[in-house]
Amino acid sequence: MAKLSFYVKRIKEGRLKEMRAEAKWIWFYAKRHWKQVLLYTMLGLVGVVVGLLSSFVSKDLVDMITGHETGKIVQTFCFMLGTTLGNTLISQISTLISTKITLKVDNDIKADVFERIMMTEWEELSEFSTGDLLVRWNSDSSSISGGILNLAPNLSIYLFRFVSALVVMLENDWTFVVIALVSMPFSLMLSRYMLKKMRETNIESMKITSEMTAFNQESFSNMQTIKSFGMIPEYVKRLHGIQADFIRTRVKFQKNYIGISLLTVLLSSIVSYAAYGWGIYRVWSDSISYGTMTMFLSLSTSLTSTISAVLSLLPVIISMLTSARRIMELVDRNKEDYSNDADVKSFAEKNRNTGISICLKDVEYTYKNGREVFKSGGIEASPYETIALVGPSGEGKTTMLRIILALVRQSGGEGYLYADNAITNINGEKTNRLPINAASRQLFSYVPQGNSMLRGSIADNMRFVKSDASEDEIREVLEMACAWDFVSQLPDGINTVLKERGGGLSEGQAQRLSIARALLRRSPLLLLDEATSALDPVTERKLLNNIMKDKYPRTCIVTTHRPSVLDSCKRIYCIRNKSCAVMNEKEIESMIKGEEY
Repeated sequence: MAKLSFYVKRIKEGRLKEMRAEAKWIWFYAKRHWKQVLLYTMLGLVGVVVGLLSSFVSKDLVDMITGHETGKIVQTFCFMLGTTLGNTLISQISTLISTKITLKVDNDIKADVFERIMMTEWEELSEFSTGDLLVRWNSDSSSISGGILNLAPNLSIYLFRFVSALVVMLENDWTFVVIALVSMPFSLMLSRYMLKKMRETNIESMKITSEMTAFNQESFSNMQTIKSFGMIPEYVKRLHGIQADFIRTRVKFQKNYIGISLLTVLLSSIVSYAAYGWGIYRVWSDSISYGTMTMFLSLSTSLTSTISAVLSLLPVIISMLTSARRIMELVDRNKEDYSNDADVKSFAEKNRNTGISICLKDVEYTYKNGREVFKSGGIEASPYETIALVGPSGEGKTTMLRIILALVRQSGGEGYLYADNAITNINGEKTNRLPINAASRQLFSYVPQGNSMLRGSIADNMRFVKSDASEDEIREVLEMACAWDFVSQLPDGINTVLKERGGGLSEGQAQRLSIARALLRRSPLLLLDEATSALDPVTERKLLNNIMKDKYPRTCIVTTHRPSVLDSCKRIYCIRNKSCAVMNEKEIESMIKGEEY
């Protein structure tokens, strides 16, 4: 038995440790907006003071009317009306300020979380679906921003209201205090039970919300495939299943909440009726006036309602902690290395006219699932060269490009950029090479597999990589990518608006536009990942020859399955058996004939 209690204690301590970490993470953002939170809190406290004044004025007015006291009824009534209007005005101002601050805090947190997610290593984020990332970034961030503005100010306001009402009642008649607070122990017991149930349900609910968003995002993105396979009924069925799970989770929570709410209302009603009965007895025995009883009943209600209000903040607390945990799972992962960003910029500037070479030696890489891709991989390419990476599907061609772009981290070997001109790095050392990391990514242009066109005009897509590009510059790269022939025939030319993911274009047209966009950036290194797979051999050869003839000192690496590309390449590297090596002429001839790599 003692051993069981020990483990229970350890579990509780672990949970408390997690909650402290989540609260600390939320505090990181809350302290950045303490001025706005303080302003909102002060307005709320002023509202409480005005409310207390209203109780005193109401007491005097009732006593005047019932004949227990004499005074200026009209003046008192006007004062009461003024406090009511003042309280309403403060409430409306608080709402206005609250809305403004909430939007500001929400935008600030979302922008910060967005940046931290984008700075997280790509391989770390690949564990999450796009829909899940959207829910965590949008809904969870909003949950935290809304909680920051409401939690601390409301707790302060409720505490001040509770203490002020308590002091006034104790000064006049302590018996009402006893009656008003008799339900507090029961309310605290209910809150403890509700806290546990709400956390469990909230976690489950957020998980299902992420699943639903991910399902919808994938369905809309792959609508053509779903239609083509006649899978609409199946996908509708899947959606109904996810919706049923969501309803089940919310109903489960609601059932628990209904029971707790009924008990809370029952306790509150008993206390209110007890206070009302006791007040009538005190008036009947001439211990207090009717106006005093009215004030006490109002303050008694304020005490019990404050307890209920505090309990109503539990969902906010649970939602904030749950959301903080979900965002922490994203942003607390390994971050990309941009430490030598200044060196990269200086390196690029010094070698703008001569170009930059790339070298990878003895590269080792294993996926997180344990599948080994490279034991000994390496390539080398220099300015004005186009080299090819070939090999069977799934052997690591795209993975090699990801290593070059530092999207994934190699576990062994080395990779670096080098040039003839040396620079002084941040350590004061002269060097003509830079390590490959996230900072060096700015030296690359990359055309991935698949359609990478964005919604907007063709010109907008081009200016995505160079915002100040002129129409002449755009035309030049379109001609180089063999895209001007069809763009010039469009009704609006480069101002033709594309649909999402390049809707309205053929796959080959989209590929040529993607390559043109990459060329417009004029990066010293260009990576093409199966970027010409949808082109006919003649157009493909012409496009690659245009790139090679360009006077810009560009280093180009292409991955391909097509032998027709190889004639335009300086060297050909074959990826096989977890290694990467230069192919000899005999191997190249065999591949062109369609034999094995």
